[in-house]
Amino acid sequence: MSFTVPAPHPDVGRPDARRRRPGQPDPAGQALYRIPEAMRLLGLSRSVIYKLIRTGRLRSVKEGTTRLIPAEAIAEYVALLQAEAESDR
Repeated sequence: MSFTVPAPHPDVGRPDARRRRPGQPDPAGQALYRIPEAMRLLGLSRSVIYKLIRTGRLRSVKEGTTRLIPAEAIAEYVALLQAEAESDR
């Protein structure tokens, strides 16, 4: 009988792992995210991501036929949501 040990989460052992907020891209990570990665980071569905792109609330770029979301665009979108929440108070 053999057991496989799951790989540790990428944030395990990183000193800044607890300081990062959910939805914030890893500053030492990649510069561009594919749609499924942006979905995971933001906790949103594919259709909502594309709606945000269409309406201009989430910036994206294309490389060939691949739609990519810049890390800065994800951070800007989160900041936009926070600003909207503050203005509603």
